[in-house]
Amino acid sequence: MLYPHGEAGGGVPCFVAKGSGDGPTVLITAGIHGAEYASIAAAHRLAQIAPATLQGTLIVVPIVNVSAFFARSIYVTPEDGKNLNRVFPGRRDGSHSEILASWLTGLMEGADAYLDLHGGDLIEALSPFAIHVPGTDAVARRAAELADAFALPYRIEDAGTGMTFSAAHDLGVPAVLAEAGGQGLWPEASVSTLTGGARRMLHKLGMLETSSPTETRTTVLSKFSWSRSTANGCWYPAIEAGERVAAGQSLGVVTDVLGELQQEAKSAVDGIVMFSVTSLAINEGDPLVGVGATS
Repeated sequence: MLYPHGEAGGGVPCFVAKGSGDGPTVLITAGIHGAEYASIAAAHRLAQIAPATLQGTLIVVPIVNVSAFFARSIYVTPEDGKNLNRVFPGRRDGSHSEILASWLTGLMEGADAYLDLHGGDLIEALSPFAIHVPGTDAVARRAAELADAFALPYRIEDAGTGMTFSAAHDLGVPAVLAEAGGQGLWPEASVSTLTGGARRMLHKLGMLETSSPTETRTTVLSKFSWSRSTANGCWYPAIEAGERVAAGQSLGVVTDVLGELQQEAKSAVDGIVMFSVTSLAINEGDPLVGVGATS
């Protein structure tokens, strides 16, 4: 069905599957960023899980940011130029993105667990990872367990600011954000990575009797360190997604359009490159590289 979301206009596709027995209510979303296609394809596939095989209720919103999806927009919502995954929990009387975030936060309130699927955007190469709020409280511990069940190569413990999983945590709902794919592609390997992980998470929650097997060993990373461009110009990365880097190591350079050096980006931490922007064109303030810290 198409679910209206107030003044934001239009509708958001939403699937609800009521299982054959009692169980938790789990919310799965994708398309917070409209051009992260592997996550959207995976969510559509998860929406087809047969209700007879479920215990509990599964809610899947495969394209939260519909206008960004059709605009093929990188990072931001076309109506207000805001990054939807930086404005949670949103505001009912706010801008388009804030209204949409408020609507989705309302869905989170009724869930026992929340999974937000993402992938590298149109200009990002990415190494698959999951992220959740750190801590010793019961909600954070449960989120870590669910992220481990998802079984991606890396799990990052980072509080986030204005993000889906942090908003859910504040509501007392264990939440995981999982990423795979990127660069405007949705190869079967990336889609299967996300669907397999989601099914393992649903199995962990007692919603599915069987799950997808995996031999992946998850490495825990202590925080997420981003480098951003300080100028408009051209970006020349010196690293690739999945590469190990040391604190102080050059990640690449930004030049102006005449080739004059404007910035040398250096890693602030020892860690693993989670994503690297692959676009030659870069704008001031754009992300360049994200490194998951190993210590």
